[in-house]
Amino acid sequence: MVRKVKRENPGILIFIIFLLIAVIAFSVHKFIITQEKQHIFKIETDSTVSISPDKLTSPNAILVRLKDDAILMQKNSQEKIYPASLTKIMTAIVAIENLPNLNEEIELTNYTFQGLYKADASMTGFQPGENVRAIDLLYGALLPSGAESCIGLADQIAGSEQGFVKMMNQKAADIGMDNTHFENATGLHNKNHYTTVKDMAILLSYALQNDTFREIFTSSRHSTQPTNKHPGGMTFYSTMFQELSNQSIIDGEILDQLVKVNRN
Repeated sequence: MVRKVKRENPGILIFIIFLLIAVIAFSVHKFIITQEKQHIFKIETDSTVSISPDKLTSPNAILVRLKDDAILMQKNSQEKIYPASLTKIMTAIVAIENLPNLNEEIELTNYTFQGLYKADASMTGFQPGENVRAIDLLYGALLPSGAESCIGLADQIAGSEQGFVKMMNQKAADIGMDNTHFENATGLHNKNHYTTVKDMAILLSYALQNDTFREIFTSSRHSTQPTNKHPGGMTFYSTMFQELSNQSIIDGEILDQLVKVNRN
């Protein structure tokens, strides 16, 4: 069964674009993350690239070479922005690092869903009372950006979303995200829930070092095991890959330069 998902906030459109996913397996990382008008560009390559911030329509951007974390280009990279669905990168990596068994089943209760539909949160498609493997919740959090998957993981690990958010903020401090503060695990808008594109670059660089996170994050689709509510399992797709073909949000000249760099 395929579930269509909604976004956390219809006024905040999140695009996550991963270029040339296959090359990641060969240790050449090239990806673009675009959040509405905030962009994070990251490249690992021995080549140089010349991209002028003036070519970006985004007011916030950063280009980082993964090999040595050198910042090749930045534009208002330390200005406060609201991360929305990109929050789930932190949610997922904290969950992965604190789950001893990714195959354990987690029950999603009525409390898990409390307030999510009213907030028009993006949902994976699970139901109250459903027993779901932790690994399937992780895929549900990162691919279709499912809020109930995030809350289910948070409750299982910390006993509450509030407790889990404390772990998220501690992790942010530990890895040097000095201008970030989380208020929830889902990315729902809150004026005190903020970050910068520089901090998001730090987070994604850190998270991609984890094999489980990287495998999930770079998957285009995932089919769950059968559950008590979905005996045939569920299949959902990555919003990142769905937006891959929408190249109109990126300046064509910049995209051409990125592709050229990867070929060198």
